[in-house]
Amino acid sequence: MENTRSVLRKFILENYLYTEDESALKDNDSFLDSGILDSMGILEVIDLLNEAFSIEVEDDEMIPDNLDSINDLLAFIKKKSLAK
Repeated sequence: MENTRSVLRKFILENYLYTEDESALKDNDSFLDSGILDSMGILEVIDLLNEAFSIEVEDDEMIPDNLDSINDLLAFIKKKSLAK
């Protein structure tokens, strides 16, 4: 799971915060409330989940509880992986 965390953090830091500074993002920071991601950014995260982790996100799963922070994404990936 640590590698998964690293991939997610690197993606957000490089593509949305334009930094390599790990301290710029806490794992529980809300992407939406912090203005890190907008709806297009969420779609790009969903693409990352599909490409990097083979996670298919269903329409009813596109909710902040699943996609709004690094911790939310990790929990969602874990839940989806267990369901396979």
